[in-house]
Amino acid sequence: MHKDEMKGAGKDLKGSVKETAGRATGDERLEAEGTADRVEGKVQKGVGNLKEAARDALKH
Repeated sequence: MHKDEMKGAGKDLKGSVKETAGRATGDERLEAEGTADRVEGKVQKGVGNLKEAARDALKH
């Protein structure tokens, strides 16, 4: 697992928590921040997956 995958998973989780908390409290700003964090985390996980695939391809 690449470090970007781990960092992305953390951001995705943090975003989910923020989004849920914002929805529960009616705080639209917090909910929007959570959504943005989740998207950023998913992108970062994708970058990590690509780096991992490239590294594996170069090994073979």
